[in-house]
Formats: sequence, C-alpha cells, structure tokens
Amino acid sequence: MLFSYSGWNAAAYVSEEIRDPEKNVPRALLMGTGIVVVIYLALNMVYIYAMPLAEFPNQALRIGDVAVERLFGPGVAGAWAAASIVMIVAAISAMVLAGPRIYYAMARDGLFFAAAGRVHPRFRTPIVAIAAQACWSSVLVLTGAFDQLVEYTGFGVVLFAGIAVFAVFVLRRRRPLEHRPFRAWGYPLAPLFFVVASLLIVVNALRESPATSGAGLLIIGLGAPFYFLWRWRN
Repeated sequence: MLFSYSGWNAAAYVSEEIRDPEKNVPRALLMGTGIVVVIYLALNMVYIYAMPLAEFPNQALRIGDVAVERLFGPGVAGAWAAASIVMIVAAISAMVLAGPRIYYAMARDGLFFAAAGRVHPRFRTPIVAIAAQACWSSVLVLTGAFDQLVEYTGFGVVLFAGIAVFAVFVLRRRRPLEHRPFRAWGYPLAPLFFVVASLLIVVNALRESPATSGAGLLIIGLGAPFYFLWRWRN
C-alpha cells in the first residue's frame, strides 16, 4: 500500500527544473496524490467486488490477475498481465527521472562523489547519477526476492520520508525568517501526524522483519561516516 503512494514527493526532486515552481510544485503534489488516491480506492473496490475478503491473503501478489480473471475470464487476464508490465515500466521511468536528482544534489553540495554531479553536455541530465542508480537497482533485482526487496526498500522509503518531514520543524526553528514560497496546510499537526505514523511503521517493520529491515538500516548506517567525512572536508 505504501508503494502505491511512495511517489507523492517525487515532484520536489525535480523542482529546480520546473517552470514557476512556487505554483507548479504544490499543484503537482496535490494533483498527483489525489489521482493516486482515486485510482487506489477504485482498484480496491474492484477487488472486493470480484472476490470475498477472506480470499485476499491467499492471493498475495496475484490479486489483480485473479480479480480480472474472475470478472472477465482467462483471456482478458493475459492482456491485464501485459498492461501491468507497461505500468511497471512507467513507474521505473518516473523513478529514473526523480531518484538520480538526489545524488546529483548531494554531489553539488559536496556530500557525495563529485562525479554524480556531472551533467551530460547534450541532454543536460545527470548521466553518472542515472548510471549509478541503474547499476545498484540491477544488483538488488538480481540478488533478492520480491518480498525481500519490498521490505528492504520500503523500510528506507518510510524512514527517510519521516526524516524529511521532520526536517520542516528543524528548519522553522533554525531559520524562522527564511523566505517560504508556500505554506503547508495543517501545520504543525499534519506533518507531526506523518512523522509519528512513519516512526510507528519503521518500528513495526523492525519487529516483524528484523533481518531484512535490519540489513536496510545497516546499509543506511554505513553511509554516515562518509557523510561526516565529506562534511568535514567542506
């Protein structure tokens, strides 16, 4: 479920490359999240209509295929599987656009390898950062099962999303006079609720899957010495 919404903040990664970001970034975040909510709820209504709730745990990753097969027959199920591949490719395209911008920004701030900040002379894209993400993603796909990858990466997604939102409180305290192009609705209750919910999910992941989540936490922790080293050098 979390992966269905995990792209809600991706527009912020490319805000530097968006025209009129003060207006268009909040609009993209609101519209994108709203569309995903509608699609997600509609799909779940279809699944509930197609089969009893008691059968959901037995279907696991194939719930979409089973629902289509029961509603429209086995012939349509094959077309749905092909459409699912196209949807996944579209999601990969979005992550290729957003993910490398993190390494690129870190490199420009002097907190990562300088090569990650290199821009292609013709296409004006962070070519080294894109290649690095492709290599690391390939390693993960070739060495882990689907369930392991979901737990491993999902843990990091929730952890860093909570940390990023918590940074809003830190910045408002450290820089109260900083110019802010727009204000978040529901501050401080909305971000506080998000941070607490993220913390509970992370704690639950460590309790339910200590090995997989612990491995993710260990890899994240291994980056801390490099962060302080680059920060000291700067």
